[in-house]
Amino acid sequence: MFSLLWPKPISSAELIRLESHKYSASGQTILEPLCQIYWSWLFQFVPPWISPNVLTACGLLTNLTYTLVLAYYCPTAREEAPSWALIMSAVGLLMYQCLDSLDGKQGRRIDQDTPLEELFDHGCDSLSMVFIAVGTCISCGLGFEPNWMFFCSFIAMFIFFCSVWQTYVSGTVHFGLIDATEGHMVVILMYLISAFGGISFWQTTSPVLGMKPYIFPVIGITLGATYSSYNNFRDILKGRVKDSSVANKSVLSPGINVGFVLTLAFIVFKRSSSRLFENHSCLYLLTFGMVMSKLTNKLLIVHMTKSTFPLVDTSFIGPILLFLNQCFDSFIDEHILLWIVLVFSSLDLAVYFTRASRQISSQLHLGIFTVSSVNHTTHAHHN
Repeated sequence: MFSLLWPKPISSAELIRLESHKYSASGQTILEPLCQIYWSWLFQFVPPWISPNVLTACGLLTNLTYTLVLAYYCPTAREEAPSWALIMSAVGLLMYQCLDSLDGKQGRRIDQDTPLEELFDHGCDSLSMVFIAVGTCISCGLGFEPNWMFFCSFIAMFIFFCSVWQTYVSGTVHFGLIDATEGHMVVILMYLISAFGGISFWQTTSPVLGMKPYIFPVIGITLGATYSSYNNFRDILKGRVKDSSVANKSVLSPGINVGFVLTLAFIVFKRSSSRLFENHSCLYLLTFGMVMSKLTNKLLIVHMTKSTFPLVDTSFIGPILLFLNQCFDSFIDEHILLWIVLVFSSLDLAVYFTRASRQISSQLHLGIFTVSSVNHTTHAHHN
């Protein structure tokens, strides 16, 4: 049963093609040159024996920790979080941003900038994006506006998926002038504003502007998503003209999967008799976030192995169960089923990611959380 649900993520032929994969990136964000000065200073304190994946995992755990604390205090994103929790979140997100930069620097320093590190970096980033989206909604009390909360959260997950989709098509990661670095800085500022002014600040009508301040993050996310979507789909549709990706397959196939999941998420949100999203906002976003992260990780593997993106995936099981339950008048309590789907979707993602990492590790003769003795010796010799 286990092997039927979770077969080996990567075939033997795909593993062979993986060996020839090289990471490629282009572009620079507005704040990156300034941040690089700080990151380079921090990097001198990173010992050469630490694996890049350890730094990546620490960044993910940091995001997970503060997001769970916020979700505990604000399960519907309408409650007031303690100031210390919001300050912790601001510090945590800054730590994650630094670690996300340092892991790449470390990979290049020890000559371990490999597909394994790429999967860990971008795969963990896809999950961190879910946590950041949840934390952002909590920080400005967006639970009072469920439609906007749904839109902002899922558009953030979709944009990250599209960035990997664009890479699958072009073979190169493209960074825009405004990208994740700038987004993180804005969210950190939002955490600090809420820590000292209260989350209720965002829902108080300004006497000067005559509107609630939460609208500004919403406008920012909408404009950022529009800008990012334009850049990503411009490259994706360029590939569509050629009708090929790096895998020489249809470039539009990933859109079918993500479109199916987003459609089910929206239907379940709107058709719920128990107002599932409104009453359990964070749980809902975390559940569907696991599904979106699984699809993103699968697209990463497909990109690196130059393969076809499959139309069917086990990650569909959870959203389909929630939809079918509604079709039968919710004979299972929707809240209970949402917890079940969260557990299954998290397990589905964990199994896939773990098995894929182990396969790549074995194929490339690399330790997942260790630095190979050859790389370590070479670095010591250079020093």
